[in-house]
Amino acid sequence: MTEKIAEVKACAGCGVKLQMEHVDKLGYVPAQALDRSPIICQRCFRMKNYNESSGITLDHNDFLKLLSHVGHTKSLVVNIVDIFDFEGTLISGLPRFVGDNPIVLVVNKIDLLPKVTNYNRIINWIRKQASEFGLKVVEVVLCSAKMNLGFDRVIKALDEHRNGRDIYVVGATNVGKSTLINRLIRDYSDLEAELTTSQYPGTTLDLVKIPMDDGTFIIDTPGIVYPHRLTELVSKKDLAALMPDKVVKPVVFQLNEKQTIFFGSFVRFDFIQGARQSFTFYVSNSITPHRTKLERADELYAEHKGVMLAPPTLEALELLPKLTKVPVRIPKGKIYDVSISGLGWIKVNSDSGADLAIHVPKGVKVAVREAMI
Repeated sequence: MTEKIAEVKACAGCGVKLQMEHVDKLGYVPAQALDRSPIICQRCFRMKNYNESSGITLDHNDFLKLLSHVGHTKSLVVNIVDIFDFEGTLISGLPRFVGDNPIVLVVNKIDLLPKVTNYNRIINWIRKQASEFGLKVVEVVLCSAKMNLGFDRVIKALDEHRNGRDIYVVGATNVGKSTLINRLIRDYSDLEAELTTSQYPGTTLDLVKIPMDDGTFIIDTPGIVYPHRLTELVSKKDLAALMPDKVVKPVVFQLNEKQTIFFGSFVRFDFIQGARQSFTFYVSNSITPHRTKLERADELYAEHKGVMLAPPTLEALELLPKLTKVPVRIPKGKIYDVSISGLGWIKVNSDSGADLAIHVPKGVKVAVREAMI
């Protein structure tokens, strides 16, 4: 079998080097597929036969290296992000690499937001946030891959801004990139032509190019792994608890200073100092908050982590980085959110200011931003 791989060497679809050892790595081909002609890797096979997109991932720096050629092409870049983890899934540094090419920001999972949400206000908020990240976008489109909402608007936006360009689809893991690629294939490509590839300088990774009916390509890029997202650190079972699958019901707590809220053993929220005020927690409803006094918080965690304070289980908790305290000062005069990448966010409902501390597994991103809702 391995002799056959050595003889063929590369996938006839995407051109990547074939291998049989690692299912989750590029070029994997199962033994039974070696009798096919031409021989293509599992990734291409799934894309051609089941409209399944790439499950291959890269870290941020390797990904930006991969994109370094895009500025020299005539392309439309589609950056798909997760509304529930906006800061955690935006690709910082993207503008440096795409040159003058237009960027459409597709914001997925809007079905998780409360029903009363004003979507125009959300779009304005996203534009402002993206601009603060240095990301100039030609359009923001809200959608829900799961509920198949807003995809017609995505297609319309791409038609408006494409002007005969290739489409690069970029995004972090678990943001819904595969669903978008599948929809693009359905609308723009018959996938009868062989998938092709191009080698780009400075990278060992081949991008899959899906031919469109007009002779241009949809370019499928690997999902980016961001270790600052809690969702990247947990087990599959705990991932299901962290990532909401239906409308999030916000939980409101009226708190005095020196009070603490635990979210399982994942995250601890301390209200250290400030006037009595309310906080709204936008997190998955699979995670039950637990309130206690700040003076008892350490003891409670030591005694009940992984059991009463769950998920995760004690066993799964051992595999996570230790909780680290992140001091957070909320300024006076405006309404702010504290976002915790991979968990959700907390809206501080008073403009009187507060001193907080967020305890998260070491490395998880905590950010203060103007309130989204």
